[in-house]
Amino acid sequence: MGTLGRARLAAAAGRARTLGMDGERRASQALSSGLPEGGAGGESPGDGGPVPGSSCSSALLQAEVLDLDEDEDDLEVFSKDASLMDMNSFSPMMPTSPLSMINQVKFEDEPDLKDLFITVDEPESHVTTVETFITYRIITKTSRGEFDSSEFEVRRRYQDFLWLKGKLEDAHPTLIIPPLPEKFIVKGMVERFNDDFIETRRKALQKFLNRIADHPTLTFNEDFKVFLTAQTWELSSHKKQGPGLLSRMGQTVRAVAWSMRGVKSRPEEFMEMNNFIEMFSQKINLIDKISQRIYKEEREYFDEMKEYGPVHILWSATEEDLVDTLKSVASCVDKCCKATEKRMSGLSEALLPVVHEYVLYSEILMGVMKRRDQIQAELDSKVEALTSKKADTDLLTEEIGKLEDKVECANNALKADWERWKQNMQNDIKSAFTDMAEENIHYYEQWPGILGFRSLVWTYTPIIKPCYGGMSPTK
Repeated sequence: MGTLGRARLAAAAGRARTLGMDGERRASQALSSGLPEGGAGGESPGDGGPVPGSSCSSALLQAEVLDLDEDEDDLEVFSKDASLMDMNSFSPMMPTSPLSMINQVKFEDEPDLKDLFITVDEPESHVTTVETFITYRIITKTSRGEFDSSEFEVRRRYQDFLWLKGKLEDAHPTLIIPPLPEKFIVKGMVERFNDDFIETRRKALQKFLNRIADHPTLTFNEDFKVFLTAQTWELSSHKKQGPGLLSRMGQTVRAVAWSMRGVKSRPEEFMEMNNFIEMFSQKINLIDKISQRIYKEEREYFDEMKEYGPVHILWSATEEDLVDTLKSVASCVDKCCKATEKRMSGLSEALLPVVHEYVLYSEILMGVMKRRDQIQAELDSKVEALTSKKADTDLLTEEIGKLEDKVECANNALKADWERWKQNMQNDIKSAFTDMAEENIHYYEQWPGILGFRSLVWTYTPIIKPCYGGMSPTK
């Protein structure tokens, strides 16, 4: 892009900001009205795509990125040279939509301005004769012009989140939709969700909505807006719109047929992407298992240790000569319990949710690749039919032209969103493990103060040594 082109682009971006988000939304709808299904370049999100024709390297997540042995007992998850910052395999194509180009250009002197804030809170249990479910209050605050108000408050249940995720996948089949927490059902129980589970799900649902709000394409989806603003009865009415049951069944059957057929020649860059996803899925699942096991062992250690403090306090009441020593031991155990509990809290709030979210992301990525392959398989079948002249050639030629555009748009959207997702993944995982490392450093820095009772114990060693069967009380 020349100097004149960049100047025009900057001027267009300035006019778009001046007109406000309402004008930008109408312009986006006008530009996308005549595009084939699957989106165009304007659907390709990201922080800015490189110039068309840029080469795509074949760098993948090598074994040393997540240095894990086959034995799961090996807790040395990352090698010293491990890094998730070297994965720059794929470069998205420059979007073809002018508005998308304006949206994706990053101006160095202009900070990102967040204009959509979403909070999920106040879960409520609802018991009916048919079912039991939890609803969550969703508060949305925004300065966008396409919203009728600056603040909305609605209540949604888990099924509503599933509906939104499905609509986003239908509208943007090759964009990476954020994952939802798994559905949890315990049959035969009226109050089937405990407080910890509800709180964990609430946080996950809030992250799901905020990731959509931060996405450059999904955030302007009409169904997302309806989800945030419509009252319960309005949402139910909106859900009934769209294709009927038979039409949806037909689409499902065709999708299954294309999936069974497969693709004859997947582009090399998507082969590399698929290999990356498979390797990433294996590594992140193993990390998730190890992290869960560490937390379980920490919990068992904490539950056992917290019983020792009261035991030593009771013991001190029967041993006049050891009162001070036993109380010091009890105080030390109490400090250990508090430090361990704090570290466990950091593990359960900072590391475990991030790792598990990317376990779910690996499943999402596999689904995205499958939908991309289905679009390409449909095109391959039409080309094959044209080659064998099994149908009207003019009609097939027209359909092939549309499908080629659809495949190109889907590929560009996926490549751009892939780069954006990788950058977020690298930042999230790096931040989670860095925070956990800092928490562990702080935890072990407390031990000199916690173990200050050792000098007092050694003072009374000749007295209390017989109580320990002849062993030193500090062993």
